[in-house]
Amino acid sequence: MKKTRSLPLLLAIFVLGVCTGCATVPYRYGGGGGPAPAMPLRAGEPQIERGCTNAFLDGVGWVLGIPGKIILLDSRMENHRIGPHVETAVQAYLATNELRAVKVRLNQYDPYGEWSRWHRNTAIGWGWRYTVGLLSVTFYTILPGRLFGGDNYNPYTDTISLYSNHPAVGLHEGGHAKDFAARTYKGTYAVAYLLPLVALYPEALATGDALGYLRRQGTAVEEKQAYKILYPAYATYIGGEIGQFFTPYSLWITLGAVVPAHVVGRVKAAGVDARRAAEATGQPSESLPHSAP
Repeated sequence: MKKTRSLPLLLAIFVLGVCTGCATVPYRYGGGGGPAPAMPLRAGEPQIERGCTNAFLDGVGWVLGIPGKIILLDSRMENHRIGPHVETAVQAYLATNELRAVKVRLNQYDPYGEWSRWHRNTAIGWGWRYTVGLLSVTFYTILPGRLFGGDNYNPYTDTISLYSNHPAVGLHEGGHAKDFAARTYKGTYAVAYLLPLVALYPEALATGDALGYLRRQGTAVEEKQAYKILYPAYATYIGGEIGQFFTPYSLWITLGAVVPAHVVGRVKAAGVDARRAAEATGQPSESLPHSAP
């Protein structure tokens, strides 16, 4: 019993330690020298597509996304109304990092398109593609994110699906695409993500890459907003991964991870202006780790 009661405190200390990390510094552009894309976009196919407006579906999706809005303290999460600023931010990120084969779907449900991309994606070995990859596209088809939300990157189709009106969330998913672009054994890497605790590593990479990109390319306001949303979002993965070992307390564990991450994210955001001012004058910044939170 004492161990269970002390778990939230230990978790908070762990989260504070992890989240005191910073963005990837210096920022590294490009896909990391991985193999060339095996599934380029078709001739004339737009890289970014939007779903048609549907007030009923988007309204239901907004309601189903309320838990995420509450946990992350941001009404833009899974609101299914993605503004042009998000599209512009993601488009610039993909172009800057030379991710030309990645598909982006903004609040769009396109099972035919996803099945086609799955079938053509020879960058994933056939063994993983026709097992775990097959299941991923099946779930996409029967549990459409257009209704249930869940911003994500699917390596089996090399597709980013966005349902939140937040640029940093889009850049985070772009970070996953960039991470996979650098991997030789993409299928194995994707499957390893399903193992306990392993997801924390690629999530940290994507979070750090998004923050590093905004530190280099974004405005101070964009960087501040990213800290406020990406730190607690990463903490949900910490809580989820640890919570699976303590199922009866999973909700409390997640909250125990998210609350300190909100605090750290806001502290980091509050220091952005001072750090940028120091960098502009050539003064050395304090504590610039070279890894993601």
